[in-house]
Amino acid sequence: MDTTKFTRRQTLASLGAGVSLAALPGCAQQLTRPAGPQGGGLLPIDNASANAFLERIAYNLLKHEPERATGLGVDTGEYAYLRGQLEDQSPDGQAALAETLKSDLALVRSLDTSALDADTRTSLEVVESAYDVATAGFDLPYGDIPIGSWRTAPYAVIQNVGTYLDMPRLLDSTHPLKTPDDAEAYAERLRALPAVLDGELARMREARGMGVVPPSFLLDKAIAQMESTLSMARSGELFLAQLSENLSDTGIARAWPMELNPLVTGPIAGALGRQLSELRVQRGMATGDPGMSARPRGDEWYAWALRSSTTTTMSPDEVHEQGLEELALLHDRMDPILREIGYTSGTVGERMQALSEDPRYKFAEGDPGRAEIMAFIEERIGWIKGQMPRAFNTLVDPRLEVKRLPLAEEPGAPGAYGGAGSKDGSIPGRMWINLRTTDLHRKYDLADLTFHETIPGHVWEGEYSNRLPLIRSILAFNAFSEGWALYAEQLADELGAYDDFKVGRLGYLQSLAFRACRMVVDTGLHHKRWSRERAVDFFVERNGSKREEVESEVDRYCSWPGQACGYKLGHSEIVRQRGRAQAAMGSAYDFKGFNDAVILGGNAPLDVLAKNVDRYIASV
Repeated sequence: MDTTKFTRRQTLASLGAGVSLAALPGCAQQLTRPAGPQGGGLLPIDNASANAFLERIAYNLLKHEPERATGLGVDTGEYAYLRGQLEDQSPDGQAALAETLKSDLALVRSLDTSALDADTRTSLEVVESAYDVATAGFDLPYGDIPIGSWRTAPYAVIQNVGTYLDMPRLLDSTHPLKTPDDAEAYAERLRALPAVLDGELARMREARGMGVVPPSFLLDKAIAQMESTLSMARSGELFLAQLSENLSDTGIARAWPMELNPLVTGPIAGALGRQLSELRVQRGMATGDPGMSARPRGDEWYAWALRSSTTTTMSPDEVHEQGLEELALLHDRMDPILREIGYTSGTVGERMQALSEDPRYKFAEGDPGRAEIMAFIEERIGWIKGQMPRAFNTLVDPRLEVKRLPLAEEPGAPGAYGGAGSKDGSIPGRMWINLRTTDLHRKYDLADLTFHETIPGHVWEGEYSNRLPLIRSILAFNAFSEGWALYAEQLADELGAYDDFKVGRLGYLQSLAFRACRMVVDTGLHHKRWSRERAVDFFVERNGSKREEVESEVDRYCSWPGQACGYKLGHSEIVRQRGRAQAAMGSAYDFKGFNDAVILGGNAPLDVLAKNVDRYIASV
């Protein structure tokens, strides 16, 4: 390897400067200070200067989170050095990230936005909201704080949080390997990995010192997964097996991965082993109490997590009651369909349980069933692509692939998740499907899951966000992201996905009811001191959910408090805004026009979504 290229990247990294408003055109140099009691007036700024400012603060964030730059495909040109870096997970690294956010937030608040166009003003409002919530999270004494992300994690490493999970996904599927420079950046990231893992370890120990220990059942999963990852590292399989496969179609020497074997089997395995030892220490101290109310400052942490995940100020009790109300309404819609297909006895939940055991709707076991599931997903994607001109005036054509989750991740992961590709189009949008057992899925519920994760759900929505300024492609709000994905399921139903398959409509309605259950269960766990067993039973008994599926779901709510509440709240708000537009516009209302207004406005907090709809109503 040519070490001079590593030096060049390191040199470029050291040159990254923060925002200087005085350097931007249209900004008065004497007004570069943030506004405040002693800060003078607001800084006048025009559209060009505001967009240059937005671009700069995007890269200020990406310098702390270079993995995102790779995922977006913007680690190029003067920012190519980011491709060889990883986020500093140490306490000092996270503190430096928090300081950047606070500094840039103060600058956003110092701007006079009155002369800006609506889109640019919206982008600044989105940044202010995201950074305000994130800085409040960093003021809490522990946790893995998201900036424009779905994850609100009080534990730095657990069954679905941590570099030991994130890094194989990044390096195996996202990090490009087309040139020798890409390969050098890959090696550079591997060299940085032990320090990153040890940085997380320091935060794990700090939290334990405060009395913050995850529930025992989460630690059991995390320990098993870490043992698997460590075994792969010690054997030299971790990273390197997939790397060899990824290099097969390139001009890079395929023998090159063997040079990295001592790094993986030595320092990386050693760092993973230290994290595993810490997890075992924590397991010796852990209880089975699942909720944040049992952790130090847990009620405060959960209140912040709800704010972050819903972009509202709703209390846990308000979220809980809304979830119960929406669940009852959805079951009222499911009941007549169940009766029509012959399921007449018992509660909706009991009848859905019986339906789930009907062999007609199960996939085969093992690899034949996995192949059947993949073919089913591809067929549904093909169908929904053809319907999009009926739902939108502004169309995109996303690159999209469906992939099985990495085996080490499957035990702690949900049934599926998905997201958009890179901003430059080099990395496709993906639906990751959990296939640890085919019993996770049914033929009547896999279609709505596909629409949720791909088109017109997460992958579709992300393609529009990728057309916005870079910072808008970075920042995502859980309530909008997941609310839109549920609205995407609704669009599929409205476009005829289940007209000839009524059982499929049951699966769609159960999907919505499932998200209403989440509001009840998440607040039950973290605010009302429910046990894990009570949470699982609520899903199974009230909604007819599959026990094996909801056990992993409930575990996820324990490690991502609040996140599960954003889905149905976001969906209900989009539907409410649609009703408001219909009432205000009368015959001028247009189905496709409304959908365009929401998705072209970009991923945003729910109050900003309402402003986008206001502009749509006023424009017609």
